[in-house]
Amino acid sequence: MAMTDVLSAEDIKKAVGAFSAAESFNYKKFFEMVGLKKKSPEDVKKVFHILDKDRSGFIEEDELKSVLKGFMPDGRDLSDKETKALLAAGDKDGDGKIGADEFATLVAES
Repeated sequence: MAMTDVLSAEDIKKAVGAFSAAESFNYKKFFEMVGLKKKSPEDVKKVFHILDKDRSGFIEEDELKSVLKGFMPDGRDLSDKETKALLAAGDKDGDGKIGADEFATLVAES
């Protein structure tokens, strides 16, 4: 499954482009711009599974670092600071990774 099966290619391009500058990533604005905020819980879970590259059932720190590339291959990597901020926002149980339910909560809160 591709990200464009769930989200509009145009929205993805705009959202990834909006955060192309280093240290500019804001997950709340990004999820809204990419159209994820308006999607059903099932669609949010589909996006989670696309971002969970190693199919572990979690999005770990290295997968978060390349989250923009998960939406669009030529997206940039997040900085360490941005990655840690996203992990801190999404990791509700403190285990160092984001599960599907935590991801759904992160999107809902944005």
